[in-house]
Amino acid sequence: MGRRLGLIFALISVFHAACASPARAQHLGQTPLASPQAQIPGVDFGQLDVDALGWLQGLVRINTTNPPGNELVAAKYLANILQKEGISADVYQSTPGRGIMIARLSASAVPNPSRALLLLGHLDVVGVDRSKWQVDPFGAVIQNGYLYGRGAIDDKGMTIANLAVLVALKRANVPLSRDVIFLAEGDEEADSATGMKFAVDNYWEKIAAGYSLNEGGSVVLKDGKVQYVGVQAAEKVPVNVTVTATGTSGHASVPLPDNAIVRLSQAIEKISSYQAPFQLTPVTEAYFEQLSQVADPEIAKWMRALDSPVRADLAEEKISAANPLWNAMMRDTIAPTMLQAGIRPNVVPSEAQATLNVRLLPGNSIDALLLKLGSVVKDPQIQFHADTSIGEAAPSSSLSSELFNTIQKASQEEFPDAPVVPMMSAAATDSAFLRLRNVQAYGLLPFPLTEEDSMRMHGDNERIPLDSFDKGIEFLYRIVDDFVAQK
Repeated sequence: MGRRLGLIFALISVFHAACASPARAQHLGQTPLASPQAQIPGVDFGQLDVDALGWLQGLVRINTTNPPGNELVAAKYLANILQKEGISADVYQSTPGRGIMIARLSASAVPNPSRALLLLGHLDVVGVDRSKWQVDPFGAVIQNGYLYGRGAIDDKGMTIANLAVLVALKRANVPLSRDVIFLAEGDEEADSATGMKFAVDNYWEKIAAGYSLNEGGSVVLKDGKVQYVGVQAAEKVPVNVTVTATGTSGHASVPLPDNAIVRLSQAIEKISSYQAPFQLTPVTEAYFEQLSQVADPEIAKWMRALDSPVRADLAEEKISAANPLWNAMMRDTIAPTMLQAGIRPNVVPSEAQATLNVRLLPGNSIDALLLKLGSVVKDPQIQFHADTSIGEAAPSSSLSSELFNTIQKASQEEFPDAPVVPMMSAAATDSAFLRLRNVQAYGLLPFPLTEEDSMRMHGDNERIPLDSFDKGIEFLYRIVDDFVAQK
């Protein structure tokens, strides 16, 4: 009888939470992901999920396209939410209209940075082509169980999940064994100068921590089931390279053999045909080893052969061909992204330029790569210039730290059949700034997402499933609560 009454009261609670929001009522039409939320005492996830959805809608509706950013408005928006929950939050302006927000739940009067946990999220988003969106990209529109909007996944969803976890800890009066810090920063989609760099250079004493959780990982959903939990422990290093071709300028009515645009196009074609050597880092080796447990049998066979002295080269070819991301994880990559040439239709220019976006494996040298590209191009009128200001090689985070072990434990509780897979991001995140300061930083986008939804990041019609948003908050809370609560 007691169990039956408990079930009735639980159903009533869910019903009231749904009715509190039209979006949540629509959400009930979905088939929900299984959730063990009842096993986490002290937190009303029904209400927290409703609140978090409203907070995310409000944040998406603040246009923080970078440039110009406009993150200061978003930072103040988050600070206001936290202050209403009794959590002190400070906003700092880096440049006019741009800034960061820092909040903290303290375990004791005397901070211990080496034990503190930093929750990190960025407020800026990439631009949109409104003509390609089916809804207003800054309207936070809910349709068919999804919230649509630029930043819904990258990275406003994660930022709000962090905020929700902080609020849940406060509401539940969880006794803390270590400080929990929440940093919402900006400019991540550019060079981080007015965001993470500003925070680290000017307010390190307020965000100093031994551990961090940020974007960069993944909870991969396939056929309605979580296949694996990817935890970012390393990332590649971005470098922009300018390729300049020179030639003789003149009237377009008299074509010349050393046309700079032709030279540039020939160089780009050769560069695009070049593939850097295969290299397997320790993190990537662990990634394929773990992923082979759940991958399709044919590709899993090749993953297990990557460390074979006889079959490694063939295994690398098979894996690279199967998935462009896997290919990018095993070598330096080069992507032409911009072209610039000419001033008039009837003028042959003396110079033409292209931009290459290079992603280096940690520890590799851009100078060595450019030397190789020079030998590939074999044209003395082609010059390379590397801008290394946007990235710096950072050490990998440990795969045996206290936080990584906690992530593994919580993942098994939430997704019992899904292995935890360490990974190196092909893209860059602001975790690199923390790893350079000896922080054990991990990327964990906690929302179960299909490949189709994940690919919408930076693309058209970015969206997050409402069920996955709820599940991600509960998953992230389980990790943080296990890590910071007094036992």
